Amino acid sequence: MGTGWRGLSRWWWLGPLIAASALAAVLVWRGGGPADGARAGRGGAVGVARRETRPTLDPARFVGKARLAHQVARDIPDVLDQLYCYCECDKTIGHKSLLSCFTDGHAAT
Repeated sequence: MGTGWRGLSRWWWLGPLIAASALAAVLVWRGGGPADGARAGRGGAVGVARRETRPTLDPARFVGKARLAHQVARDIPDVLDQLYCYCECDKTIGHKSLLSCFTDGHAAT
């Protein structure tokens, strides 16, 4: 005897899964992947001007978590320069981005 409706209902998800996979493959193949600038890697953001131009403070001036945070700011300044600082220091002391906090000691307070 055949499997009938009971055996078919167990595999109902297979058709939509194949269709979704095929659609995703077509989108990636047609250029839905990251642009060349996004593939640049650690070289920094391509085509994005840095807002904060001052150098970060030397991490050796700090201890503990403050030292680690200043080292991260020194290692990836392009990333921090694109992030907003939620203490609103842009309104009170003229900071341009989260990176600004690591140029004047504000991040250690």
